[in-house]
Amino acid sequence: MSSLIASLRPTAQMSPVSGIVEVFNYGRTREGLIPLWAGEGDTPTPPVICDAATKSLSDGETFYTYQLGIPPLREALAEYFQGLYERSFVADEFFVTCGGMHAIQLAMQLTVGPGDEVVLLSPAWPNFAGAAIIQGATLNYVALEHGDAGWTLDLDKLFDACSEKTKVLVINSPANPSGWTASDAELRAILDFARAKGLWVIADEIYGRFHYDEQSPGSLAPSFQTIRDPDDRILFVQTFSKNWAMTGWRIGWIQGPAELGQIVENHIQYNTSGVAPFMQRAGIAALKNATDFAQGQVDRAVEGRRIVCDTLDRFPNVRFKRPAGAFYAFFSIDGHEDSMATAFRMVDEANIGLAPGSAFGPGAEAFYRICYLRSADGLSEAMQRLGRWLEKQNA
Repeated sequence: MSSLIASLRPTAQMSPVSGIVEVFNYGRTREGLIPLWAGEGDTPTPPVICDAATKSLSDGETFYTYQLGIPPLREALAEYFQGLYERSFVADEFFVTCGGMHAIQLAMQLTVGPGDEVVLLSPAWPNFAGAAIIQGATLNYVALEHGDAGWTLDLDKLFDACSEKTKVLVINSPANPSGWTASDAELRAILDFARAKGLWVIADEIYGRFHYDEQSPGSLAPSFQTIRDPDDRILFVQTFSKNWAMTGWRIGWIQGPAELGQIVENHIQYNTSGVAPFMQRAGIAALKNATDFAQGQVDRAVEGRRIVCDTLDRFPNVRFKRPAGAFYAFFSIDGHEDSMATAFRMVDEANIGLAPGSAFGPGAEAFYRICYLRSADGLSEAMQRLGRWLEKQNA
């Protein structure tokens, strides 16, 4: 370790390398490679959203603005969620951030510090852990169980993992990367436990519209939104990235008790000083004028799930279950437990990019993640390449 690095804060030195980014950087310049490693589709942001940003710039909205978000956007968020969940929301609950990752970072800044513990389910998107570690908190992973029923949660195991040091439960449902989706009963039990213990819940329900329920097609995933009280210690972290193909825009929000507004505003001031006005105008356009596009994203995921899962089903050396939510297939391959090494091999030998399971915490080292929010043609070609590669492993 160089003296320069050694002179940094210990928590800065401990910030983990993203295994997803490692594979991304390895393969991003390969000609003709089909990238399925990142949590995004291949559809650009629709013009109705881009035009709103362009108009804002043309109108001269290039100055400092409201730290918590411009009032029309916060009101539009309240209206959007009222339409989704058929209950009342108020604009003061919503705090606009520079993307979902900034929302997670702020949520951790508000709730944990050195000596505190964050409990999260594994496998887990690695950025939760990174945000907690940077705050000086320790991690306690609770493994989801993988079996004939897919990924499942043992609630007793979750509750037993919480100690006097625990301050936060991270609940990502539908989950990235596993697709695990909590039932309404599980969410109620978790919320009751958090209330009794005085814990904060950081709820990532970003994939709430990507839910595959054969009994109720098109339904939203179960949500804390439908069972919470206004003063519950829940911070929802959210983003425009997935529903409206805005991953590169970096705009999202935290939703939490309105009385936190001044504290959140202070933190936004010292983190970013707010989100650019033209991006916020784009957010309003997404919420109000891109409803059909958002539904199209869900429809595309349904078809992508079918294409990927039908391919994986053909191979006896592949272990997986169809995901209940989100837009990822998470699977293992017999004899390929080192997912990082195998992900590099797939770049070289199949010209496809998958995310290695080792990036997602304990218990996921032998798994691989495919993002299937892609065009049917591109995804079919990718699955043909993967199929040919898997066949060679059986030869």
